Amino acid sequence: MCRWAAYRGEALFIEDVVSSPAHSLVAQSHSANEARTATNGDGFGIAWYGDRETPGLYRDILPAWSDCNLKSIANQIRSPLFLAHVRAATSGGTRRDNCHPFVHGRWSFMHNGQIENFEQLRRPLESMLPDQFYLARQGTTDSELIFLLAFHFGLESAPLFAFRETISFIERLAIHLGLKPDVRFTSAFSDGNKLYAVRYATGDIAPTLYAAPMGVNGGYCLVSEPLDDNRQSWMQIPNRSAVVLGPDGLEVSMFDTGTADAMDGALALLAAAHP
Repeated sequence: MCRWAAYRGEALFIEDVVSSPAHSLVAQSHSANEARTATNGDGFGIAWYGDRETPGLYRDILPAWSDCNLKSIANQIRSPLFLAHVRAATSGGTRRDNCHPFVHGRWSFMHNGQIENFEQLRRPLESMLPDQFYLARQGTTDSELIFLLAFHFGLESAPLFAFRETISFIERLAIHLGLKPDVRFTSAFSDGNKLYAVRYATGDIAPTLYAAPMGVNGGYCLVSEPLDDNRQSWMQIPNRSAVVLGPDGLEVSMFDTGTADAMDGALALLAAAHP
């Protein structure tokens, strides 16, 4: 599983999240505490917003701990909103275009988790993409495909609804194909104005998500795991929750795909068919 961190608030140097804290994202790339694997060395990336509508993007396949350019960029760039990610590959090879975050237009997206049985689901999922989004696909990960599917389901106008519909569609498709639905989805995404995050799993165990105030005037950081040992300052976001960070601060709401009833019946049929 990957590790990521995102920030929205008064402009900070990216290093204040990515490299300076005791348990920074760079530190987590070689020594994560709350991931299945401690090492997240299959590449990294940063998307940041500045004076332009579309975000800047820097990604590479090197481990985050060994890239001197990352340290220099993080030391020099200040941004009021940025997303940073270190990768432990579960789907797709170690290639730059498989590194998170992914960017399309003004939107940026990064993900920790996976679609179970992705290889069986990949072709029908890709067939759902309109041409403009299919042609925008550069890599081979399930994460990028989820991102582009969300545009199809209305990301530009209703971000949380779009991801809810996307995940629900994936779960229902798995059921339709006789597969056990299993999506693990802890993500962050932004349009350059608001920062969104979702913690969701089809089952009971979702990749972790924490939030804590940072900086001044209502700034917040969202992370896969805390950046320091002061656990009291970090709020754990529950499974099946959505977070929105905007001008009015942090809001947490329920996030549910609504497929539980359908899955109960489908899983019973699957169990009967494959005792």
